[in-house]
Amino acid sequence: MTLHDNTRIESATELARNAKPGAISPSETAIAKYAGRDLQSNRGIPLNIDWVNAVRVNTSAVERRAQSLVTRRTVKKEWQAAWLLRAITCMDLTTLSGDDTDERVLRLCAKARQPLQQEIVQKLGIESLQIKVAAVCVYHRFVETARRRVEGSGIHVAAVSTGFPAGLSPLAERVAEIRRSVEAGADEIDVVITRAHVFGGKWQSLYDEIAMFKNACGPAHLKVILGTGDLLTLRNVARASLVAMMAGADFIKTSTGKEAVNATLPVSLVMTRAIREYAQETGMAVGFKPAGGIRTAKQSLEWLALMKEELGNSWLNAELFRFGVSSMLADIERQLEHHATGRYSANYRHPIA
Repeated sequence: MTLHDNTRIESATELARNAKPGAISPSETAIAKYAGRDLQSNRGIPLNIDWVNAVRVNTSAVERRAQSLVTRRTVKKEWQAAWLLRAITCMDLTTLSGDDTDERVLRLCAKARQPLQQEIVQKLGIESLQIKVAAVCVYHRFVETARRRVEGSGIHVAAVSTGFPAGLSPLAERVAEIRRSVEAGADEIDVVITRAHVFGGKWQSLYDEIAMFKNACGPAHLKVILGTGDLLTLRNVARASLVAMMAGADFIKTSTGKEAVNATLPVSLVMTRAIREYAQETGMAVGFKPAGGIRTAKQSLEWLALMKEELGNSWLNAELFRFGVSSMLADIERQLEHHATGRYSANYRHPIA
């Protein structure tokens, strides 16, 4: 079975146009639709310990379902090109290295504004779409640099915060770091939770911590990094996802990209189903961001398939879905060049920064 057997999308060009950030607007106040119901932005709810404790995960079933996405779903030709264009518009293009410089961030921002070489854009006939990534993600030190470079483009600036990647600095310092990044111009804040709260089942402490981060964000969107590679079990992942959403997270995110195991399809399936359950129970939509280890165009299609089948078309949009990536864009650009010309080019022709 192929993806377009389920829902026929008119053309690559129309799909890409619909993929532009902010394209989905079911009503004046709703940000998404699921099962015919308009969903609002997440405002959070009081912590429901009974709901958290009731969570169960069938690991074997999750793994079988995730495997089916790899073996039974495919898109080809213009359909594949369309989905790859959509993937670009859902990217948080990221540089989080110890040797980052202003110059590297400026180059990253330039690539974010024009992710495809002009020759490829012309051959695909998509000049009018003005394809660009959703956001650039940097350390606090480079927020102002990035903000100035993407100003007026519609691209957001995301800052990693709260003692990234370990999240073990004192709480007051983590909260202050969020506020400094927002003041510097960050539109989105990616925070790291205290994983020990999950290991100890200290759900109230985790809830209070995330709620404090949310309050410090002010107008900026809060993306909560669970560090799923460190959480040991899928049940822990599901529980932490629920608590983060109850505390007001705008997005839940798999990983920092620094763990030994980062984004995987089984973990992502558990998180997306937690998002679905939360939407059904509360009428509020939460976004999802897989990050770390997603490097190929083929992988981007697998995650898009997951979002479409588990959450629906509203989550095929930058308002509710992001990839945290650094190298994947180069492979997508190569695949689109092949679609346009019939030839693959070398990786070095598609530098990120």
